[in-house]
Amino acid sequence: MPSKSVIVGSSVGLHARPAAIIAEAAGALSSPVTINGIDASSSLMIMTLGAKCGDTVEVQGDDQTGVDQIADLVIQDLDAD
Repeated sequence: MPSKSVIVGSSVGLHARPAAIIAEAAGALSSPVTINGIDASSSLMIMTLGAKCGDTVEVQGDDQTGVDQIADLVIQDLDAD
């Protein structure tokens, strides 16, 4: 199963806005992706991780392309104006 360790880039961590953006992208994928074992297509589940800016998380899935896509979102500051 492909996986990638990445550092959370959003200044607010994986909170409301970043979690919603990631969940929307994960929901559009053809195969499931998880972040630290949590379903990445659920913004509420992502927020339960409590991941803060600078924390390392593990993105996993059945498809390397999907893992890379979600990992790329996790490392961005999705709450920046």
